[in-house]
Amino acid sequence: MKLNRWSAVGATLVTLALPLSACSLGEDAEATASDCPWEADESVDATVRIGYQKIPNGDVVVKDQKILENCLPNATIEWSNFASGGDVVQAFGAGSLDIGLAGSSPSTRALSAPLDLPVQVIWIHDVIGEAESLVVKDKAVTDIVGLKGKTIATPFGSTAHYSLLQAIADAGEDPADYKLINTEPEQVAPAWANGDIDAAWIWDPTLSALKEQGGTVILSSADTAEAGKPTYDLGLGSTEFIEKNPKVLEAWAKAQDFAVEQLLDDPDKAAESVAIEVGVTTEQAKAQFAGLTYLRASDQASADWLGKKLGTDLLATAQFLLTQDGIEAVAAADVYAQGVNASVAASAGK
Repeated sequence: MKLNRWSAVGATLVTLALPLSACSLGEDAEATASDCPWEADESVDATVRIGYQKIPNGDVVVKDQKILENCLPNATIEWSNFASGGDVVQAFGAGSLDIGLAGSSPSTRALSAPLDLPVQVIWIHDVIGEAESLVVKDKAVTDIVGLKGKTIATPFGSTAHYSLLQAIADAGEDPADYKLINTEPEQVAPAWANGDIDAAWIWDPTLSALKEQGGTVILSSADTAEAGKPTYDLGLGSTEFIEKNPKVLEAWAKAQDFAVEQLLDDPDKAAESVAIEVGVTTEQAKAQFAGLTYLRASDQASADWLGKKLGTDLLATAQFLLTQDGIEAVAAADVYAQGVNASVAASAGK
């Protein structure tokens, strides 16, 4: 989600203290192998460091229901919460994550110069639609052109930032004519309430909060996707960890696929977990599901997604980020193609 001030993420990576909270199986004695939806694998005793975000998709369902802990009862599962994909990418650069969720824009930067990180995309948590939207204060503003000269908040380097820049470009406008400010999700609502911003391209729960305060949505990532610029929330894995821990990755993908099935077939149950992890009501959680598209493992592994198309989409994202000074150079096409690994999803879709 970034632009010229992308330098914040392009800066030299430093070792990060894992953000907010981390938990492991040892903290919950109630989690048992008998709760695994399939036969648990007791042979795995690895430590798995997972970075997640508070987004209403299968990742938080897996976390809340302790599916991975139950299916790998002798492993140590450490969950750490991050505010944005840029932070997740930094953690990979610091060597402090094995698996993490980041949007397609920060994931593209991870594969591009100057970062060139040894990571691979192994999962599509969701295809972003109306879950990320441009909300404005002034009801008289009905399009992106009406915000010229106005202050728009978004987390730089995120998929929301990418969609905002794409919308400005698609309208034939120059980002320099807008006051774009880098704002973390939790800072957007206070800035809105204080009158410091005129609009924000953001996601829930902040998006819903701004709408409740009278904000009006005029564009969404569904619109930019329809214009040929889709965005995703992706699962990244350290290449070394993927190669050394195939059993962990298979269990992780099966857990994610189980969560997707629940989102699609039993949204009431999934909403209970999302409500707990994201901090919304179950009704709000179910409403948020409509803004995202969830894909089963068997579909993800196909050429329409991880098997081919996603690598092409990441290349297109890199080409756009270069025009915005978000990366130093676009890598060869095969870097983005090889940066997507469909085998993990395929192992769960068997």
